[in-house]
Amino acid sequence: MVQPSGFYLPNRIARYFFLVMLDIMGQGGLNTLLHVAKLEQYIGEPPPDTLEKAFDFASMAALNIALEETYGTLGGRGMALRIGRASFSQGMKSFGALAGMNDPLFRALPSDEACRVGLQALTHVFNTFTDQRCSFEQTPDSYRFIVENSCVAWNRQSSKPVCHALAGIVQECVRWATNGREHYVVESACRACGDERCVFDVSRMPMG
Repeated sequence: MVQPSGFYLPNRIARYFFLVMLDIMGQGGLNTLLHVAKLEQYIGEPPPDTLEKAFDFASMAALNIALEETYGTLGGRGMALRIGRASFSQGMKSFGALAGMNDPLFRALPSDEACRVGLQALTHVFNTFTDQRCSFEQTPDSYRFIVENSCVAWNRQSSKPVCHALAGIVQECVRWATNGREHYVVESACRACGDERCVFDVSRMPMG
């Protein structure tokens, strides 16, 4: 059993992760991952589709550690990034303030403005529905999505940033907000590396 942190995600956001992992890994692969993460209580029973804040940060961190233990460091990081992106596209984009980004007036915004509004909406969703505290900043060259207490980095130590699932969410949020344009997203600071907070730098100009 994972030692709880006392900070929580709503069941619904965690459920998105479980459904994506099931789709990617199959039931057998997901069961193995949950055994490695010591989260056997979720085998065959993903978190319910509710807004109750009941999925502990420590459990999300354990899932991401298990990905690296199961698929290797590089494979696990790639898998976490993929899961984060798919979790946004298959569920989170219709969550709270993000749902308003379907409005035709939003879709008509210039790409740079759409990127900014999308990241601010993602910040609002996390601050409203989860115990993960986020903020947003901008510089002449980049936007910064900042997480004070990352659910992925919770109680972890690493020589390199570990919040690949969150990076995937940020990447897909920006891609969706800007009508399919890919932007560079780099985690430039991470609590697991001893930094005070996790920082995701998002290029204001799309790739290419």
